[in-house]
Amino acid sequence: MSQASTAASSSKRPYRKGKPLTGSEKQQAFVARRKAANDKTIRVYVSNELKLKLQKMCEVEGISQGEMISRLIEKASTDHSMNDVTS
Repeated sequence: MSQASTAASSSKRPYRKGKPLTGSEKQQAFVARRKAANDKTIRVYVSNELKLKLQKMCEVEGISQGEMISRLIEKASTDHSMNDVTS
């Protein structure tokens, strides 16, 4: 039985074994995952009214703001026949 518990404990993530990751380490890991997925950052300023509308839309759909913006861009590009846009 001790062998099973040893196997389970050895499969834990390293940050569980020692001290927890700091906030900056968590952020670095998140950014690394986004870069590995070839995601890009978009920073925009919108009115508070639009921000609240976006939050409500996300809440209703149960998705993140990034996912909602991606969906809106996809829909707009389909509506405007911009499917062949490349970088």
